[in-house]
Amino acid sequence: MKRYYFAPMEGITGHLYRSTHQKFFPGADKYYMPFCSPRQDHTFTRRELSGLLPENNKDIPAVPQLLTRNSSDFLWAAGELAAMGYQEVNLNLGCPSGTVVAKGKGSGLLGRPRELEAFLDTVFSSTPIPVSIKTRLGLNDPEEFGPLLERFRRYPIHELTLHPRIRKDFYKGQPRTEYYAAALADSPFPVCCNGDLNTPEDFAGLESRFPAAAALMAGRGAVADPALFRQLKGGPPAGREELKAFHDTLYERCCEAFGSRRNAMLRMKEIWYYHIGLFADGECLHKALRKEQDARAYERLTDEIFRTLPLRPTVKAVWQKEAL
Repeated sequence: MKRYYFAPMEGITGHLYRSTHQKFFPGADKYYMPFCSPRQDHTFTRRELSGLLPENNKDIPAVPQLLTRNSSDFLWAAGELAAMGYQEVNLNLGCPSGTVVAKGKGSGLLGRPRELEAFLDTVFSSTPIPVSIKTRLGLNDPEEFGPLLERFRRYPIHELTLHPRIRKDFYKGQPRTEYYAAALADSPFPVCCNGDLNTPEDFAGLESRFPAAAALMAGRGAVADPALFRQLKGGPPAGREELKAFHDTLYERCCEAFGSRRNAMLRMKEIWYYHIGLFADGECLHKALRKEQDARAYERLTDEIFRTLPLRPTVKAVWQKEAL
């Protein structure tokens, strides 16, 4: 059976989200965590450690992700994660952020092939834990992917996830799905396909084109429709009451963790940017929700959304229009 992964989304899919999502909408085979950046003093920040602690990820198939260009920092962090009991660590070679790329990290490391090769040589010769990689096609040109893939094939990569865009695309335009074929042809490691998979129909279309893919990954589509993975495994779409229960539980957990209903509201607004696509005729209420600064008023607005707006049969990726 095909495996389905929840992509990491910074500021959204932290441990509170992961554990609440799995409770209400099980189905994801793995949750990839938002990245940690190992520091030279070989310590995790308090926020990073909170997300990584095994007690905050109990019974969740979570995979930590590391963002670094320093092999010794990567190996230190991998050792710490192995000691915590993790079975896999993921190397982020896809982040397109300008500040990340300027430091030669994320997709910025794709533009430094010699440095990347030295990094991978050191990591795969000494890692205490299986290493998977999430990558883009390249930094500036999709044709960079051919030499990049040949380089990857020299290493015992646990799994390769391909987001078929280059760095300057960020998340705009159509993903270049034709490059999945190259990644799937004779690669010695499993390949996961990632990019603009938002509905069960999107998944079915990609699976029919690329049946050799070991796994498919969704991020924005899964935040928009929390029942996406459940549906992919033959389960029902999300119901109104369970969506409200999921939202209310996550919101209250954030209120308790943050010590502030307003801060929890701001976190939930990030989720609503995608989640509103599951509701028809939601533009006006979502506009009011985005502007709201009072937590109690936010609560009344979300109650109104769940009470009055019809659910779509599948999510409408409203965020894609803004990305064009």
